[in-house]
Amino acid sequence: MGLTLEESLRLTVAALMQVTGDSQRSVAAVLGLTQTQVSRRQSGAVSWSLRDVDVLAEHYGIGALDLLAGPTRACEALHADRRRSVRAETKGASR
Repeated sequence: MGLTLEESLRLTVAALMQVTGDSQRSVAAVLGLTQTQVSRRQSGAVSWSLRDVDVLAEHYGIGALDLLAGPTRACEALHADRRRSVRAETKGASR
């Protein structure tokens, strides 16, 4: 049996955060929430709302349906300039 839409959305948001370098705190600011509220959504304790989906899709510059289609589709739809660069990751690792 596959993932539920809620589980898929949690994985998708986590994947987008990883690819872009966004923190829960920065996602919370975009959504007008606290980091704790985002954490509760990511853990499944609270569901993401349709408003959250719309705001996240706009923030990442992808369609809401791409966001709901799962991590692979959402990350493929993400514009290249939104991705964390490999050079930036290497710089951070060397510190």
